[in-house]
Amino acid sequence: MARLKSNEIEFRVWGKYALFTDPLTRVGGEKCSYHIPTYEALKGIAKSIYWKPTFIWVIDAVRVIKPIRTQTKGMKPLNYGGKGGHSLAIYTFLADVEYQVRAHFEWNVHRPELEQDRNMAKHSAIARRMLERGGRQDVFLGTRDCQGYVAPCEFGEGKSAYDDLDELAFGLMFHGFDYPDETGGNELRARFWRPVMKHGVIEFVSPEQCPVRKYIRSMRPKTFEPGENLQSVEEIAATWGEDA
Repeated sequence: MARLKSNEIEFRVWGKYALFTDPLTRVGGEKCSYHIPTYEALKGIAKSIYWKPTFIWVIDAVRVIKPIRTQTKGMKPLNYGGKGGHSLAIYTFLADVEYQVRAHFEWNVHRPELEQDRNMAKHSAIARRMLERGGRQDVFLGTRDCQGYVAPCEFGEGKSAYDDLDELAFGLMFHGFDYPDETGGNELRARFWRPVMKHGVIEFVSPEQCPVRKYIRSMRPKTFEPGENLQSVEEIAATWGEDA
């Protein structure tokens, strides 16, 4: 296995179903999954493995292992029209999915109050141990309806259904959110980009490089104070019986 940098992880994620949608249009009604996972969904999976507000997960690349297949299912989502109860809707899921993901974390420079928590060795060790255990929290593939599972892997190992496909473009697609605690501003914005898959691999652009943004609403970052609403690395390690 190629030696990873101290702040990098590579993992395999798989599940029976996935639903990766544009969150700006997915409230109520019919839902149809993108054909590939979004940056935000993969970032959420990385955070389920291990996360603290001290750092930000950055998704570098995803490799599509299994063929892209869809399956429609009748669902009964909550009725948001004010009458309560449930409505009937058709959801189009991705079926039998598997991906390899390469990611790394960077210090959140907009959290100067957490500077004393920037210990690369400890965070890296805990992240990899949590990955070996399947993550600290439940893993979802785009929505809570789609349970996922994670395990360590070497990015690029094994075969992909698209190894022989030179290039496939997906058009304008949701990338992720600009959260105030990660940007230093007081606005929540959505980012969009145009992904291209080459030989099964999609290299993500950084959030700063996304060409299209949409303002959603005003939002202020949450504050974290050590000893109050923030656990130390040592406390997290003790919780899991680890000698960090």
